[in-house]
Amino acid sequence: MRIAAGAPGTTDRFMQKYIFPGGYIPALSETVAASERERLIVADVETLRFHYLPTPSATGTTGGGGRGGDRSPPRPAFLSLWLFYLAAAMTMFSDAGMVNHQLQYVRRRDSIPMTRDFMFEAEIQLRAVPA
Repeated sequence: MRIAAGAPGTTDRFMQKYIFPGGYIPALSETVAASERERLIVADVETLRFHYLPTPSATGTTGGGGRGGDRSPPRPAFLSLWLFYLAAAMTMFSDAGMVNHQLQYVRRRDSIPMTRDFMFEAEIQLRAVPA
């Protein structure tokens, strides 16, 4: 889940007009407040500081660009805007305040183990499976 670091903010005009009309990236505080109203318990929060950084880079090099099911090549004007957005996203994740947060919610406090060990055990098993 992409969440803005820090206090709630606004979506800038460029993003609203050209990239994600109607889009909004909530702050962590907004996300947690909304989940509390649904009686969800935040069981774990992990801040993935630089993990998203390779995504805009890879998207830019493959020519992706938010076209949905349409597989036709993007229009040059859109492609220019999309590449500008990707460069800005890379800067926000490398040098500014954008981070990803991974949240785990539960309805019952006893529904998951007390520590994260179960995740690491599963990862070790998955890495052992031949590709």
